Amino acid sequence: MFDYDSAGEAEATAPQARHLRVHGGAVLTGAIDVKTSKNACVALLCASLLNRGTTTLRRVARIEEVNRILRVLDSMGVHHEWIGHDLKITPPERLDLTRIDADAARRTRSIIMFLGPLLHDYAEFELPFAGGCQLGDRTVEPHMVALRRFGLSVETSQGAYRATVKDQVDPPDTIVLTERGDTVTENAVMAAARYPAATTIRNASCNYMVQDLCFFLERLGIRIDGIGTTTLTVHGREDIDVPVDYAPSEDPIEAWSLLTAAVVTQSEITVRRVPIEFVEIELALAEEMGLGYARSGEYLAANGRTRLTDLTVYPSQLRAPLDKIHPMPFPGLNIDNLPFFALIAACAEGPTMIHDWVYENRAIYLTELTRLGARVRLLDPHRLHVDGPARWAGAEVVCPPALRPAVVLLLGMLRAEGTSELRHVNVIHRGYEQLAERLGLLGAEIEAF
Repeated sequence: MFDYDSAGEAEATAPQARHLRVHGGAVLTGAIDVKTSKNACVALLCASLLNRGTTTLRRVARIEEVNRILRVLDSMGVHHEWIGHDLKITPPERLDLTRIDADAARRTRSIIMFLGPLLHDYAEFELPFAGGCQLGDRTVEPHMVALRRFGLSVETSQGAYRATVKDQVDPPDTIVLTERGDTVTENAVMAAARYPAATTIRNASCNYMVQDLCFFLERLGIRIDGIGTTTLTVHGREDIDVPVDYAPSEDPIEAWSLLTAAVVTQSEITVRRVPIEFVEIELALAEEMGLGYARSGEYLAANGRTRLTDLTVYPSQLRAPLDKIHPMPFPGLNIDNLPFFALIAACAEGPTMIHDWVYENRAIYLTELTRLGARVRLLDPHRLHVDGPARWAGAEVVCPPALRPAVVLLLGMLRAEGTSELRHVNVIHRGYEQLAERLGLLGAEIEAF
């Protein structure tokens, strides 16, 4: 067992369960709605800094990642108000960047996305180093390459990014991103939104959170050409002062998590409001492995743009895929959905290779499935060999400090016969709202303690 210290993930303002006890073997039944996207919501919170007007976001998931960004915004003078699950954000006349809540900032990697919105109004400022899940080294250099074109220069010193911005810069015109990353693209788009000219961004991510950000910016009066492609042209405005009301779309990673819960427990459940465009590859791969399912007709999310459907999963006999399973930038298999295929592969007949080429550390966390009876072997820091089907059995496991592997273990415990305990589950609260309670409504036997 890995000796992870996840206690530091706890938030003083959020009385959440620290441990979960799971009585495995229950068959799930019923229907469940997918909540709005974690990654879209945090991007929109960062983008609210571009707007001098009031921003209202609808149906925001009340998760720790959102709470941390709100703590940072509060410390800078931004006022927020929860009205049920709707969030109203009112900026001050000028942000106080000298009082940033460093503790909250260091707990989220999303703090890096403050650079793009802030560089137009502040000649000098500091941001604490980005934190988040412990997934190995992830360079911020692609952000710097993109934002340098807007005059931003960043030095790192004593746990902070020290930013300075040139008074005058040549027009960016066209920026080629050195990495087709989601947050890199979002940073570049937010910087371009306040630049009073057209900026073309090539090799851009066209993933779900980037699309939601672009839809939101369009509500602010920013014209963006090429949404959903790898080339975006942003027609910026020097000043944005617009009261805006926007509903982010549903979360494809939560959707796939809930579908995996049905797969691993061999249950028939309906997952409603699935953003189908962003799980089609995952669904096609699972179908090749033998998954039976039905889908409803399509309808639009509250943002009026994202296509949704309801998926009903049936108990299925799965077989291992012929090829390895690996992620790719959208429209490929989502990197955050890859860990769930280690669990699905453990339910299938035969050997499966999982190749997580993006992160150095995440694959090792998935080897904890062996404690539940899965046969998972680490070949190197990026590759796993899974030999199914598993001989599931309950166990006590300490939660890894990475969000998706932690949820994979929880879902595996739903299948394992007997009683399991998952300890220090605070990392799950970072990205999922009341996941254990919602699974309980489907028949899962999960106790918090």
